[in-house]
Amino acid sequence: MTDSVTDDEELGLEDGALDGEASDGAADGASVGAPPGDASAAASDAAEDGPTSHGAAPAAAPAAASAAEEAREGSAGGGAVAGETELAALREELETLNDRHLRLAAEFNNFRRRSEQERLGAWARAQADLVQTLLDVLDDLHRVAELDLESATVDAIMEGIDLVERKFVRVLEDSGVEMIDPAGEPFDPERMEAMLRVPVESEEQADTVAQVFQKGYTLKGILIRPARVSVHTQG
Repeated sequence: MTDSVTDDEELGLEDGALDGEASDGAADGASVGAPPGDASAAASDAAEDGPTSHGAAPAAAPAAASAAEEAREGSAGGGAVAGETELAALREELETLNDRHLRLAAEFNNFRRRSEQERLGAWARAQADLVQTLLDVLDDLHRVAELDLESATVDAIMEGIDLVERKFVRVLEDSGVEMIDPAGEPFDPERMEAMLRVPVESEEQADTVAQVFQKGYTLKGILIRPARVSVHTQG
């Protein structure tokens, strides 16, 4: 009895296992051979579940925007660095040019100062040379002044004065001085100064120098003093 009951129980367990496998197979078949309506429902369910399962896609957009912004900032930063470098180079060039300008200005001022000093020195040396030549004339005047009036005659004194005058004129001529003595010459307002007008009847004598009151002088073509004269005028 016992053995038969045990065999029956084992058979029942095997039948139940077979029934379970059959039911599972039916369920699988139903899922595989489901009608179109059930397939669309499954697709809709998959679409609804899609955003949840692929939530990383929207999160990638801000990351890309952030990367683009960082790239723009990087390029802007590089341009700023290049601009600062160029500005520094321009400032350095400006400082160099400014320093060169200051040096040239200082050198020009030194050159102008030296030129002025040389000009004044040359003028002083020329004056010294002229004074040196006049000293001989001054010595002759001293000799005339020291003549003993008791023993000297008027002719001797006049001869000494005449010698001093000729020597003085020669010194002036050697220095480039020319005398203006326009007696009887046509009146020249550029070299003469009319002090008096003398009427004459002849047209030939009109506008000519009648008398020289004071002789004039020029130094190498430069008028030092005009000759003061009287001029003939007709009528």
